[in-house]
Amino acid sequence: MIIVLNRNDQNTIDELQEHFGNNHDIFVHHNRVAVQGITRDDLSDSEKSAAVEIIEDVPAAVQGSRVFHPEDTIIRTKHSMIGGDNFTMMAGPCSVESEEHITRMAAVAKANGATVLRGGAFKPRTSPYSFQGLGEEGLRFLRRAADQYNMDVVTEVMDDEHVEMVGKYTDIFQIGARNMQNFSLLKAVGRTNIPVMLKRGMSATVDDVLNASEYIAAGGNHNIMIAERGIRTFDNKYTRNTMDAGVVPVLQKLTHYPVIIDPSHAAGHTEFVTPLGLAGVAAGASGLVVEIHDDPAHALSDGPQALLPEQFKELSDKAFAIRDLLTEMPAEQAEAGR
Repeated sequence: MIIVLNRNDQNTIDELQEHFGNNHDIFVHHNRVAVQGITRDDLSDSEKSAAVEIIEDVPAAVQGSRVFHPEDTIIRTKHSMIGGDNFTMMAGPCSVESEEHITRMAAVAKANGATVLRGGAFKPRTSPYSFQGLGEEGLRFLRRAADQYNMDVVTEVMDDEHVEMVGKYTDIFQIGARNMQNFSLLKAVGRTNIPVMLKRGMSATVDDVLNASEYIAAGGNHNIMIAERGIRTFDNKYTRNTMDAGVVPVLQKLTHYPVIIDPSHAAGHTEFVTPLGLAGVAAGASGLVVEIHDDPAHALSDGPQALLPEQFKELSDKAFAIRDLLTEMPAEQAEAGR
């Protein structure tokens, strides 16, 4: 249940916390108080009379819900603002292969509008014999490259034992699709104050990913963004996954968290990355996370879906142009143009 109070009604908030705090989870956002597991009948007369609105049909992912938190969450890092009216480009190779290579890719990413450098130092691979990443050495290379070009870092953390170590190098934790429901890991990043990019699992519903985000929020970390990277459907003959562009407005209706599109993992093939990325931008995504490489044929992981520098420039130019069109065109002009 969510009780909506008049602004600045701290007395009723204190009363609700005293009344229910010992036996129920309680969350407060400005003048909205969410109390798990109660009904209207459990409220005192004074609590009922203080309520402007009582909302009983509340989703399980209450802290991520627009009903509880109507405003957009805006995540602020040293070099980026993610969410709201902001558009954020994130780019880099799938894996950190060497310090020289990640530095070259950081230069390409920064020159084409990216403020976040991506790269994997720990790689969850389908085969145990595939390249698994450089580990902490890769994190050091990634951090130095990002700092050289005044960029933030996003990199994957694969288990709760690595959270502290990865946290020393990254500005944003990435939770990969395979780990979306690794609840011990979600709890661990939830106990930090480092922003989290939560990727939707390949077979996850909208409610699944929202409930996964709640594990992070329940730990106190509300700097969450949700990434759509394609889901597994009946047809993966031509693309690696099926990108659900429609999930962007759906998530924006249901949650206040920024929604990011990962067209590289959705496409699986370079030729489809740009059109899928642009579709995500047109759908209203808060940003893109894209894989780039200057020699994809010899990449140590996911070369077939990496954009060459000139291809990334084309995607970035078009993405920012679409975003500018969406945000700057007055509503009456858009209506007149129909």
